Amino acid sequence: MVGMTKPFLMLTSRDDGPVLAAETADLPRFSGLTPDQVRQVRMERELPDLDLSEYSGAFVCGSPWDANADDHLKDERQVRAEAWLRSFYDRALGESFPILGLCYGLGTLTLHLGGVVDTHHGEEISGIALTKTDAGREDPLLEGTPDRFHSYVGHHEAVRELAPGMQVLLAGDDTPIQMVRVGEAAWATQFHPEMDLGGVNVRIDQYAGRYYPVEKAEAIRAQVATVDTDPSRLILRNFVRRFQR
Repeated sequence: MVGMTKPFLMLTSRDDGPVLAAETADLPRFSGLTPDQVRQVRMERELPDLDLSEYSGAFVCGSPWDANADDHLKDERQVRAEAWLRSFYDRALGESFPILGLCYGLGTLTLHLGGVVDTHHGEEISGIALTKTDAGREDPLLEGTPDRFHSYVGHHEAVRELAPGMQVLLAGDDTPIQMVRVGEAAWATQFHPEMDLGGVNVRIDQYAGRYYPVEKAEAIRAQVATVDTDPSRLILRNFVRRFQR
C-alpha cells in the first residue's frame, strides 16, 4: 500500500510452530500489506501499552485458546491476555479504532460485549458456504463479494447469542453467525479469510489427533480442496483499503 505510514496491529496468541508461521505470513500477504506495515503483538508473550493513534487498525487473530473456557481451565497467559484484550476493546470501540476479529477475535469480542459463546455451533476443519444477510449486502467490508461464497472454518466454540449492538452480515448453514459488525469500525468473523488451501492444510497436519481423529485427515483434506475461498480474502483487503492512514 503505497504511502501508508501507520501499520496495522496483528494480535496473535500462538506458540512458535507451523501454524503461527503460516498465520504470520498469510494475513499480511492476503491483506495487501508488506511485513513493515504490520506490528505483530504476541499476546502469549507481551502485553504492551499501545498508543492507538500510531496504528491504522487491528486484526485480532485466531487462537488455540477457547474464549469461553471455564476460568480454572485457562492458563495464566490466557487470563492476562484476555484482561488486556478487554481493555483494548473498550478503548478501540470508544475511539472508533478499526478492528477485524478472526475466530477467537469474534469470541472474545462477543463475550466482552455481553453475548453468549458456547460449543453448540462448533465446526470441524472444513470449507463452508457463507450467505449474506440484507445488512451484509450493504456492508463495505463485503464489497465485491458474491451473495454466497466459501471460506475455511475450524472452531470448538461459536456465538450462540449476539451481544447488544451486533449485526449479522454473513450466515452459515450450520453455524448461523459467521460475521458481525459493531458500530462504525468493528467487525469479526467466525471463519478464517486469512487462510488459503496451503494454510488450511498446515492446520490439518498440525491438529490431527488433537482437534480431530487422525483417521479423518484425508477426508478433511479432500473436502477443503473442493471450495474456492478467494472471495473471502476481499474482506481483508477491503478492511485495509478503508482504514489505512
